[in-house]
Amino acid sequence: MPQEMTTQEQFDAFADEVARELGTHCRTAPSDEYAHGLARLIIDDEERALNLCQPDDRQPARLKVYAALPDGSEVLAPSIGVTASSAHHVARQITRRLYPLHAEASHLAAQFTARKEAEARERRAVVEAVAGALPGARIQDQHRRTDVYWQRASQPQGPSGPIHIDSVRAVIGASGEGVSVEVSGRPQDIVAMLAAFAER
Repeated sequence: MPQEMTTQEQFDAFADEVARELGTHCRTAPSDEYAHGLARLIIDDEERALNLCQPDDRQPARLKVYAALPDGSEVLAPSIGVTASSAHHVARQITRRLYPLHAEASHLAAQFTARKEAEARERRAVVEAVAGALPGARIQDQHRRTDVYWQRASQPQGPSGPIHIDSVRAVIGASGEGVSVEVSGRPQDIVAMLAAFAER
């Protein structure tokens, strides 16, 4: 017969039973991620975490189990619905249905993380080269890109003459394979720069 838990204490006790059914290596902890109803984390010795939740207090025997993934993961966390008929039943459903999905999602999340870290390393190398060519440049990281700003002001006709500002904005893409540059300044400086670039 389904267990209808109506208090956090009852839910915590049930989660403890589920953790014991999953194995002695599991423990429970408060869930900070779920604020809509009763919830409890179940964590194993590999720090693999599950969020056991009661999403609708009008159906207290209906539970949802979410696989927790690392913060910032681009992979949708898998979940299953299960009836709280017993701790043994819930643990069996987690083992049979959710653990395989969790393993697959964790693998994909690790691949995404490794790719993002490799992109960031490659982008950082290009950023350092661009900034090194523009002494005093300001670097600003965006989502999967980095902007490098450089500016120089001069008054070639003395303190009362007009101020000329030369500026460069370089945008380095996610993997550092491409750089786009916007340049503004006095025409003769820009022409000289373009001529030097075309000769390379």
